Amino acid sequence: MVQQLKEYVDSPILLFLILLIASAIIGLVVRLIFFGVLSFVSKRSNRKTIKSLKSRFNSSLFMFVPLLFMHAFLRKTGIPDDWIQVIKPILNSLIIASIAVVTIRLLFFVQDLLFLRFDIKKEDNVRERQIITQIIFLRKMAMFVLILLAVCVILLQFEGVRKYGSTILTSAGIAGVILGLAAQKTIGNLLAGIQIAFTQPIKIDDNVVVEGEWGWIEEINLTYVVVKIWDKRRLILPITYFTEQTYQNWTRNSSDILGTVFLYMDYTIPIDEVRKQFVKILESTPLWDKEAQVLQIVDSTERSMNIRLLMSARNAPQAWDLRCYVREKMIVYIQENYPEALPKSRVSLEKLDELERKA
Repeated sequence: MVQQLKEYVDSPILLFLILLIASAIIGLVVRLIFFGVLSFVSKRSNRKTIKSLKSRFNSSLFMFVPLLFMHAFLRKTGIPDDWIQVIKPILNSLIIASIAVVTIRLLFFVQDLLFLRFDIKKEDNVRERQIITQIIFLRKMAMFVLILLAVCVILLQFEGVRKYGSTILTSAGIAGVILGLAAQKTIGNLLAGIQIAFTQPIKIDDNVVVEGEWGWIEEINLTYVVVKIWDKRRLILPITYFTEQTYQNWTRNSSDILGTVFLYMDYTIPIDEVRKQFVKILESTPLWDKEAQVLQIVDSTERSMNIRLLMSARNAPQAWDLRCYVREKMIVYIQENYPEALPKSRVSLEKLDELERKA
């Protein structure tokens, strides 16, 4: 009985289970200590930073620490060598994967810190959007390289597929991979992404007109760009579109923009009174940034004249709202004060009157 119990205690399965449970407990304790310290520090420091740290490392550290503990004590538990030969490559692969995950989480955390420093929600945010665009693209490129390296190193842990990992990691292998993929659109998209990240024809939150649609640059990924259309649709375009095609960028250097409203009026309209009312309407709304306001007659026909109202706003959405507001108020003003000045068709009845007199 004692001998059977000893054999049961010394069995590899039980030893491995004990190591597994101990590692999980160690990981849980480290996690509790880590987040306990963060909770204490958050009372005296920037809570946004601590909140980001908690969210980014919540689960990744819980896996990383137990795996390191298991790796350190694997041979000291008395597990037979034949078991270790099977467990160790798997354990090494999991550690490599967890290191990659922790590093990726660290990249996201650094990105969060930079986002807190560069606020794109303020009015004049061109510089902030330039930096944020570069940060996001560099983070995605770093993740791509990191995942590629992690996969290669994991492949080296297994005899059957080791040659594939070593081939990718050797300089000749890297050159072969690059040459083999250089003709592919994916690499072309990556190169276009690098070009956009540093020359910046577009940035995050830019107002653009593409494919006849007006919207904002919502995402710049490694191979494609997401444009958020004004009606909440999403337009997905390959990133090479923005290096090869023509499009409009309304916020390339600054977010302020001019808006226009056209009114077609009869020649009897008093222009000076209309101009005074236009200024009065602009001064009544915070949508106007007080930079520009011009009223001009830009065209005239035999029936009416074309009055252009030019105004400025801080950004494209506000310019749109301002144009609609001014158009509505001006139409109401003319309807109430000068209804006879609305466009009309004139018909001369002189010849008809002459014929009636002769009759």
